[in-house]
Amino acid sequence: MVSLYRAILAREKGTVIKDWGGRIAVALVYPNSYRIGMSNLGFQVVYRILNERDDVAAERAFLPEGQEMSLYLQTGKPLLSLESQSPLRNFHLIAFSLSFENDYPNLLKILEMAKVSILAEERSEPFPMVIAGGVAAFLNPEPLAPFVDCFLLGEAEASLNPFIDLLAGFAPRPPPKEEMLKGLAARARKGLYVPSLYQPEYHEDGTLKSFLPKGNGIPEKIRAACSDSTAEAGGEVAVSAITTPDTEFSDMVLVELGRGCGRSCRFCAAGYVYRPPRTGRAEALREAIEKALRRTDRVGLLSAAVSDTPGIEALTEFITERGGHFSVSSLRANSLTKGLLVQLKRSGQKSLAIAPEAGSDRLRRVLNKHLTRDQIVEAVRLISRTGDFTIRLYFMLGLPTETKEDVYQIHDLVKKIKHHMVKESASRGRIGQIKLSVNCFVPKPFTPFQWLPFDPVPSLKEKQRWLKRSMSKEGGVKVNFDVPKWAYLQALLSRGDRRVAPMLLKAHQWEGDWPRVFRSSKVNPDFFVYRPREANELLPWDFIDHGIWKGHLRREFDLALKAQESDVCRVGECYRCGVCSRMNGSA
Repeated sequence: MVSLYRAILAREKGTVIKDWGGRIAVALVYPNSYRIGMSNLGFQVVYRILNERDDVAAERAFLPEGQEMSLYLQTGKPLLSLESQSPLRNFHLIAFSLSFENDYPNLLKILEMAKVSILAEERSEPFPMVIAGGVAAFLNPEPLAPFVDCFLLGEAEASLNPFIDLLAGFAPRPPPKEEMLKGLAARARKGLYVPSLYQPEYHEDGTLKSFLPKGNGIPEKIRAACSDSTAEAGGEVAVSAITTPDTEFSDMVLVELGRGCGRSCRFCAAGYVYRPPRTGRAEALREAIEKALRRTDRVGLLSAAVSDTPGIEALTEFITERGGHFSVSSLRANSLTKGLLVQLKRSGQKSLAIAPEAGSDRLRRVLNKHLTRDQIVEAVRLISRTGDFTIRLYFMLGLPTETKEDVYQIHDLVKKIKHHMVKESASRGRIGQIKLSVNCFVPKPFTPFQWLPFDPVPSLKEKQRWLKRSMSKEGGVKVNFDVPKWAYLQALLSRGDRRVAPMLLKAHQWEGDWPRVFRSSKVNPDFFVYRPREANELLPWDFIDHGIWKGHLRREFDLALKAQESDVCRVGECYRCGVCSRMNGSA
């Protein structure tokens, strides 16, 4: 095991290894494989923030796989950190970074492999303290409440250092765990949530009746921490701390161009909880990219929609003129330009992704996508005119108000896209591929669709079968579907309350046998997945304050049902500070 870890470390650049003496030791854990975890910029940013502190020594750990997992199972030894190969149970903090709900079972598996009690109430000593953050956690942490001592809700740049400062105040002799957690919760200004200090009560019909703190000094609502580190006012641009060939982006430095999005797509949780939308200053972005190019010749540009970034053509030209190569996380069809496409081709980009999300203009209006069929087709024509790019198209099934006609129009739209790709590519005699990625829609907290149910699994399967049959007749088109039963599980974990936690625990104990778990559960999982919420219902995540008025989300919900679009976020409508209006120039 040690030799395997040393081989990984030998291929990394930027790793930080510190002596623990007098420092707070943090095991930063991504609950999936090394390859996936090290491809996550948020995880890398947290690693950098922690290790920039002289009083912290942060090391990483991941879910073992393949040979590594086999060795752990054979030896029964506790899970080790990567940097010093120390048992996780020896650290002061075991800090999980949670990006996806379907990784929640891995959190329990990692605690067991670390020889740490899975249930928080069974961990009586103050350390190791199990904490968690990440976007999945600050949408709805409740399904994990019995397993985690405290959550950091919101952006790490704003919440992590204040938390460590508070924790350091209890050194060198920390009080008993319960007393320390109460002290942390009472002193924290924002973003700190201690589940054990809150008591949920339920109506006879199973809906949430109340969710109140157990003692004085504990806030009723937790204000999620929001960072201005990428704002136009200044601040450090988020960049990969470590490069390694053993990731999805092999030896690439990831650079965040902006955070959040002002377009207000109604299905997108990130577009709501990362408000106000922030774009890095042009000079700061150029400086970050210049530093990145000294480390490697490959740069990954990340944003909700890279093509929306002001000055993106000049920025990408800056990279290619210096002999660098870049890739982009996502593009928006109606902000795509010839200049950006030329730079992508020059950089060696082979494929581009566009997200129509739905087949019909009507359903895209429901989503508030602000994107028409004509704009999508024109973007494809522009792409095909520029080069032989493979075009990946992202769609969802099970969307609100979706009809059979909306599903049929996915086929019609792809057929039209293929026609124009062939036409524009005819002079070259070569055409790029079309790849469809079709996912099941999961209504998420803090979006206008949070009150809606998940589309039944049999319905999703039928839509997938029809689309698969219809697309099989179109040569040169590859289709990939996700699995409805796993989307159902994501809906359960993203929309459930603490009563989902026993299901998670049983799934861990029964090695992922979810059908058996559901049959044995005292609470029917369909209650959380298939049940529409009432407008005035107390939702499991309502105790979190992201600065978004619930009334605004409900107005957007009503507009969606009428298939009416709304404008980008405006001051006074959704975000209390009014920063959106200054950044977007809207009134």
